[in-house]
Amino acid sequence: MSETSKRRSEDFLKISSQFKLGGLVTEGSHSVTTNLSEVAAKDTAAGLGLLFQADEDVLIKFREVVRSGRLEIVAATVLAAVKSGGRIFFTGCGSTGRLGILLDSVWRDFWGQHGNADIENRTFSIMAGGDYALIKAVEGFEDFTAFGKKQINDLKVSAKDVVFAITEGGETSFVIGTAWAGVEAGAKVYFVYNNPDDILCQQVERSREVIQDDRIEKLNLTTGPMAITGSTRMQATSIQLCVMLAVLEIVSRELTGADAKDVAAQFLAGVEELFVTLRSPELHGQIAQLVTLEETIYRSNQKNNYHADHVGIDVLTDTTERSPTYCTPPFRKFDDTAATESWAYLFLPDHSTDAAWANLLKRQPRCLEWSREEIVKLVSEDKIARTVEIMGKIGPGELQRYHVGINGLAQREPKGGSAIAILSRQDEAEVQWQQLERAAKRGAKTGQLFFGHQSTAAGAHAIKKRLPECVSVFVPVPQTAFLLDGMARVAVKLVMNAISTCTMVRLGRVMGNYMVWVVPSNLKLIDRATRYITKLTGLNYEAANGLLFEIIEYVEPRMKLDQAYPPVVGMAVLRVRENLTNEQAEAKLMVRLNA
Repeated sequence: MSETSKRRSEDFLKISSQFKLGGLVTEGSHSVTTNLSEVAAKDTAAGLGLLFQADEDVLIKFREVVRSGRLEIVAATVLAAVKSGGRIFFTGCGSTGRLGILLDSVWRDFWGQHGNADIENRTFSIMAGGDYALIKAVEGFEDFTAFGKKQINDLKVSAKDVVFAITEGGETSFVIGTAWAGVEAGAKVYFVYNNPDDILCQQVERSREVIQDDRIEKLNLTTGPMAITGSTRMQATSIQLCVMLAVLEIVSRELTGADAKDVAAQFLAGVEELFVTLRSPELHGQIAQLVTLEETIYRSNQKNNYHADHVGIDVLTDTTERSPTYCTPPFRKFDDTAATESWAYLFLPDHSTDAAWANLLKRQPRCLEWSREEIVKLVSEDKIARTVEIMGKIGPGELQRYHVGINGLAQREPKGGSAIAILSRQDEAEVQWQQLERAAKRGAKTGQLFFGHQSTAAGAHAIKKRLPECVSVFVPVPQTAFLLDGMARVAVKLVMNAISTCTMVRLGRVMGNYMVWVVPSNLKLIDRATRYITKLTGLNYEAANGLLFEIIEYVEPRMKLDQAYPPVVGMAVLRVRENLTNEQAEAKLMVRLNA
């Protein structure tokens, strides 16, 4: 172990008591998916069935929340704030940060289409690291309470506003910072989280301070362990999506003068109907074809392009979240030849990058541009230089280097890879179908995932007449009169999560239901990786952490350049079990993965 990695481990261990989160429910192993990797390896459809079965926890919790009557109370508070000139803030990190951006875009999409610019501009999403973090987690941002305070204060949160501070675990420093800033400004603050109060209060001091403060209203949405251990992009953010969409639907209907009576109950009925669909073995078999398509492409070192419009932000969320969870290469900037090409990418029908990002977000991107003087006030002296360096890489110009418009296709023509359209009933399917035809002419495999009412099924499959080999999957979505298209949003999230998860499971990036390819990009994930090494090797926590930092130092040059690198947990296990060097462990691991 080098002196540098030794010091980094020692520094982490000094504060590790604040981030040892193994006792949290969201970090536990789900009983339904204990043998997921073995089941999915034998039968893809059966693996999907387990994932959807684990999602039933979302339905159970949502039913409980709706029947409590709390959604109407929360909605009434939000409605009063909006009518009084207030704004709605959604704050989060990682998965919850992307959730907030999705909620913001859904609200803005509806009100923008209805020509009410005033109401359209009442929502604000605040993600740790700014909108750039949609693509790639910004190193360390979620670990600083002060960063959360600054990001929301820069938007001048006030006593007129409502703040939804959303954190899956209930312990994220950045989100807690936004909550305290909201309190200090006199705003109405909701703390939205997914772990039991007693466990959080016992184990995490910063969580206890929030939970026990009467000025902050708590929305505890605990569903239980995640389908993939610790992967809160799954059930935790799914229940949050259901709850927040139901609240916003009630508020929107009140503002338009539409009937808002029993909206929560209607939303629940829609979710229940959706889950009946997701229990179908026939649907599992159809979705399995898309899993097989992607798995085949990635195993042959080829690329997949997603094409989406109305649900583009939903698809982007799922696609980019694969990178930290399963150590896949993140999206690559159009002019970055040093980085490894990402496995999957998203393209919107807009021809320019500027237009595509505005379409995706339903507003102009909001990236961070803090000066050195501002940074000095936020971090200790030893972290100033690194924070300044990071800030230079996450500005608006850097986000625009990700070409998600049609102009970016020139860098990612399939040429033997695959192209998959993700459509909802609000899309003009012809636009996406033309992209599939173009890809097919260049030798790509094609697929389609269509979310719509049962009455649109025949039209959805019309692509088969033009591309007989296209894998076309139709997911029936309950027909409702909802303004914000909430049922489609929930359906897209659940199905996309299942597809990407099952694909990665079959690619060997999950052991049982443990995500052993996790990228330790923040303090919480460093703890998680350390715990996994301990579990799989028998090393004590301190020794496992030292080994982890030694391997991080070995792969870090590639991490910083967005190049492919081996999983740190997997390397650690091989090193201990077979007494190997880093180089030997990597070589052996790559042989096994490519077998």
